[in-house]
Amino acid sequence: MSMKWSDLDHDSCPVARAMSVVGDRWTLLILREAFLGTRRFDGFQDRLGITRHLLAERLKKLEALGLMHRTPYQERPLRHDYRLTPAGRAFGPVMLMLVDWATENLPSDLPPPVRVVSQADGHEVDPVVVDRATGTPLTYETMRLRRT
Repeated sequence: MSMKWSDLDHDSCPVARAMSVVGDRWTLLILREAFLGTRRFDGFQDRLGITRHLLAERLKKLEALGLMHRTPYQERPLRHDYRLTPAGRAFGPVMLMLVDWATENLPSDLPPPVRVVSQADGHEVDPVVVDRATGTPLTYETMRLRRT
């Protein structure tokens, strides 16, 4: 069975549906910037070097999917802040695990531009995914995906 990219958002597979949202580099980088505190269109554009058209398109998509919302901060001309919604903030642990995975498995000679730190006291943390019921760390050795 062949999957069409345009149909992923209706697929029964949660990985396919997630990819329909964050399956391109710009969307993930926009979300990264939002987690780093960027809120204004020009801020996203300056930080990412993305074209205005592409940025506007991705922000509209994130807004339509309920990951970001915009609120006016200036009336003339009308300008908006872009903020993460609860669904967008819920993507935070995924972003943390992407940072952790890339740090461990795709090393760079350059210092990392982001670190995972505790909100409470700023110390660096080592994220791990655990089973909610048992607290067991979930790794390739301790879990599997199973077709239903």
